[in-house]
Amino acid sequence: MKIGELAKRSGLSVYTIRYYERIGLLPYADRDDAKQRNYDPSILVWIEFLDRLKTTGMPIRDMLRYGKLRAQGDSTSSQRQELLEAHRDVVSARIASLQDSLSVLDAKIAGYGDAERRLSGHALSTPTTNPGIPLRARPAGTLRDRR
Repeated sequence: MKIGELAKRSGLSVYTIRYYERIGLLPYADRDDAKQRNYDPSILVWIEFLDRLKTTGMPIRDMLRYGKLRAQGDSTSSQRQELLEAHRDVVSARIASLQDSLSVLDAKIAGYGDAERRLSGHALSTPTTNPGIPLRARPAGTLRDRR
């Protein structure tokens, strides 16, 4: 598959695909007679996994390390597992922090709802609907009285 089709199917830009290839996250694609890249469709699985790592905030250097270990084969499976477990711990801590922040936001939002309910339950009366409550008493000797 050509780079444009890979971009469309993977959701990555052509620039990102070339960049990933240049830094070693993606293997160099075979070239056809016209020197155009020709990717095997199986690369989509790897790109999807890279996207998951990126979404979870894994630094590119760790993605590169994982990719190099992967290229070395089964003998590196324990190292890859350790790398993913360490990253999972970071992601879990970030999720816990985000959950705490979400709870604070929920409490703040609920506070606004409570304030609205209090205000709507105790709506200010206008003098025409409740003439017994003055809007504001005017002190004696105001400017109006001095004219």
